[in-house]
Order: sequence, then structure tokens, then C-alpha cells
Amino acid sequence: MGRGTWSWIVPDGLWEIAKPLIPPSKVRPQGGGTQDTPDETLFAAIVYVLVSGCAWRALPPCFGISKSTAHRRFLIWSRAGVWGRLHEAVLHRLDDADLVDVTRVVLGTAHVRAKKGANTQVRAPWTGASRVPRCTSCRTRTDCHWRSASPPPTSTTAKA
Repeated sequence: MGRGTWSWIVPDGLWEIAKPLIPPSKVRPQGGGTQDTPDETLFAAIVYVLVSGCAWRALPPCFGISKSTAHRRFLIWSRAGVWGRLHEAVLHRLDDADLVDVTRVVLGTAHVRAKKGANTQVRAPWTGASRVPRCTSCRTRTDCHWRSASPPPTSTTAKA
């Protein structure tokens, strides 16, 4: 794929690593439906969304697929563990080429199990915070039920 249609978003060799990891599409037992979108196109669209950070609804029309199709396939592949296995495969390839130095590694605590933690889940203690208005216009509106909980108006917030 590196020299193909989607080479501008998918780097050389990434599709060759990902292709065997992607589960085959399910065939509808009743038949019919639309023709299945090629996995290469879906992979490129998903990589585009993940790399660019755009919303699924902002997927460019150049991919020729709907946002719901791309998102649905992303969820299917996520549940199948494609992204974790792809990450491991890329790391193994980089390690085999001596491009990764693991002599200094940082392990984030979000991924480490706390073995000596509390046995049960404990609710956070009540901080005694008062109820806060949910809208920003409470000071200026007379019909807001939060008005009584609002602080008194100051010289900058009082009505003229």
C-alpha cells in the first residue's frame, strides 16, 4: 500500500503488517446488501481519523466511504484486538532492525496493576461543596431556579 492509492496517509510497509491481522468480513447469511468496502480503504480512513484527530463525521469524501462504515469497522477491529497486535508487530519489526532502544523505558502507572491496593472500591468522601448553578446566566435572569443559589451581583455583573 505504501506506493498505492493511500500512500499519503499509510506509511510504506504498514499495510503489509496490518493486512494479516485484520479479521475477515462476515458474509450476510441472507445475501444482498452493498458490496464490501476494501479493507485497505477502511484502514487508510481509520488511520487518517486517528492521526489527524478529526471527528468521524469530518472524514473526507476522498475515501469514498461513510463515517458510520469507518467507525463501525474501527469498533469491530478494536474488539478483535487489531490495534494492540499491530502495535506489537510494529515494535517487533523495529526491534529486529535495531531501531528501538529499550535500555531506558518508562512504564506509565495507568497500565500497571496495583497489587497492594484496597480490596474493595471505596467511595470518595463528601467534600461538603455546595450546589453550583448549572447555567452562566443565573445572575441576569429572573426566571432561573438557580438564582437563589447564585452569589450576589457585583459591580461588573449587575444589570445597568
